[in-house]
Amino acid sequence: MVMAFLWTGMILISILCGASTGREGEVALAAVEGAQAAVQLCISLAGMMCLWTGVMEIMRQSGLAEKLSRLLKPVLSVLFPQVAQDRTIMDSISANVSANLLGLGNAATPLGIEAVKGMAKRSPHIASDAMCMLVVCNTASLQLIPTTVAAVRAAEGAGNPFDILPAVWLASVCSVIVGITMCKVFSHIWRS
Repeated sequence: MVMAFLWTGMILISILCGASTGREGEVALAAVEGAQAAVQLCISLAGMMCLWTGVMEIMRQSGLAEKLSRLLKPVLSVLFPQVAQDRTIMDSISANVSANLLGLGNAATPLGIEAVKGMAKRSPHIASDAMCMLVVCNTASLQLIPTTVAAVRAAEGAGNPFDILPAVWLASVCSVIVGITMCKVFSHIWRS
């Protein structure tokens, strides 16, 4: 509801500023061009999302997702000790992490929700440490291939959309380390 008021307010302010400066035509033209650019961007992103979501589904059906889950299990067991023995939840968490590694935040979200639903059965009405850790890891998301960002850059005409890889790797590693550290620190603080 708040966002609706913010967006409406920004639009009204733009219209009023355009009217007060005699640039109503330019404001209208900017609105039309912005809407057109948004549709083009959504279409190009949809293609990339379809490709990588398909890759994730192929990984799942071929058993590669399960192998990746086993590969990630030692690390994820340390991060999620409360649910480490529940294979269904750990498989959902592994798939979520895998999707995030491929830069597919939109594909990772349903997998994260599936994991949280399983965790919620263990501690109803309370955000457990495992739930908080999953939200932090999903939000910070370590990315090896920033698919969505590369798709946006390609749509905007970047010559090499993946030339940002070193910066993405550094930023995502730093954000994950800080997020996990703070999650562990706050977990200890709330217990004491």
